[in-house]
Amino acid sequence: MTIHWADVAAERLADRGPQTLATGITPSGPVHIGNMREVMTAEAIYRALQDRGAEARLIYIADNFDRLRRLYPFLQESFEEHVGKPLSEIPCPEGCCASYAEHFLQPFLASLEELDIRPQVFRADQLYKEGLFVDAIKTALLRRDDIARILKEVSGREVPSHWSPFDAICKDCGRTNTTRVAGFDLDRETVDYVCSCGYSGTASMRGGGKLVWRVDWPARWPLLHVTMEPFGKDHATSGGSYDTGKRISEEIYGYPAPHPVIYEWIHLKGKGAMHSSTGLVVTIKEMLDVVPPEVLRYLIIRTKPEKHIEFDPGLPLLTLVDEYDQRAGDSRALELSAIGEAEPFQIPFRHMVTAVQIARGDDEQLIKALERSGYETSRMGEILGRARNAEIWLARYAPQNVRFQVQEGLPSAVKNLGPDEKEGLRVLSERISGLEAQSIHDEIYAVAKDLGLDSKRLFQAIYLAFLGQRQGPKAGWFLASLDRDFVVLRLEEAARA
Repeated sequence: MTIHWADVAAERLADRGPQTLATGITPSGPVHIGNMREVMTAEAIYRALQDRGAEARLIYIADNFDRLRRLYPFLQESFEEHVGKPLSEIPCPEGCCASYAEHFLQPFLASLEELDIRPQVFRADQLYKEGLFVDAIKTALLRRDDIARILKEVSGREVPSHWSPFDAICKDCGRTNTTRVAGFDLDRETVDYVCSCGYSGTASMRGGGKLVWRVDWPARWPLLHVTMEPFGKDHATSGGSYDTGKRISEEIYGYPAPHPVIYEWIHLKGKGAMHSSTGLVVTIKEMLDVVPPEVLRYLIIRTKPEKHIEFDPGLPLLTLVDEYDQRAGDSRALELSAIGEAEPFQIPFRHMVTAVQIARGDDEQLIKALERSGYETSRMGEILGRARNAEIWLARYAPQNVRFQVQEGLPSAVKNLGPDEKEGLRVLSERISGLEAQSIHDEIYAVAKDLGLDSKRLFQAIYLAFLGQRQGPKAGWFLASLDRDFVVLRLEEAARA
């Protein structure tokens, strides 16, 4: 039996003492399910470590002190003036949060809560402003030449003569990408800088700027005692930020680089990898609107991190939900995806999609439709929650051929049915009484066989009679969900048309 990837990683770490599993995301835009892979990868290993009785903690660093790199497609043109400023120092795009960073961070943290992921949360701007990075900044400034040498040796790129490991925030224009370090005072813990905006000044090492990314990342490892960190394949390329970070961590800060877990991207079917900066995203909140949190966990945990996930929010999503509910997938992945001790949900999501379209927003009719289909309905809260998921999925992602509406009157299209199809409907109306969903479905085939009729034509006739279209949901369960007297009457009416 294959050991789950999270357990493989946990086995490597469990005998190495207390573990700190770190994850970090820059809240520069909507945090999407592709970002969630990083957090979920760390959290799955964290759970696997806990299962082994190992001492471990899970932390999340919001890189909100990173700068806004460009005007993203989802921003108004007025935000052009904020390009180059730290995200934590930029106003909220909609005026609802304390900063630009918090506008995108808060929904993400709320989603983590819903997904039962509970890391210790750090905000980078606070860590810098509280002075946690001061000693790391001093070391980086003093050993600037050694760091520059490492960057050249590992990446092959020569750093400019004026390069500094510290980016100061200009007190006049507020940017970090336009300043250049002119000197520093270790005792006063300050950095002198000049800015291309024409201003020159002095910045505190306590929040007046930050280390550049390739130095900031390894500098935080010893500060937060990080022993394992997942990161995307872009950081794992030869000469990339992990390779330079490993050297800087070990040679400059004297700290062993964390165990790496490299993950692939989540691709949106037919569109490519998701990126906040391009606006090609399905946010975590959007996904939690249409599937239970356990299923979103399962989407990521069932696949090895090094394999890309092709995410299709259309019909394959229904299959994913039913696979989780029926406990049909990898047992360990299901275990690591679970939240609490809830019993498997018995109503297939595909049938819920049918039932909500029959009920048309009426919860009482929804419950009746499910009960007529043979499903137990005591878990009312879960049922109504799944119903809302199904309704939102129908509105956002369902293919047109999945949507339907039961017609109040007999559709005119049934007049075009042939005599043999109408006879099939008549015979079915006589045989359907008292049958359950599977039996109704089987009986449709039996009627077609008895009459020498192509079963496909009989199914099409049924859909025309009830929906006015030639396709629809699984017929046996669809008819079972409807009031039986209504079904018999409609079949008789269609047979006489």
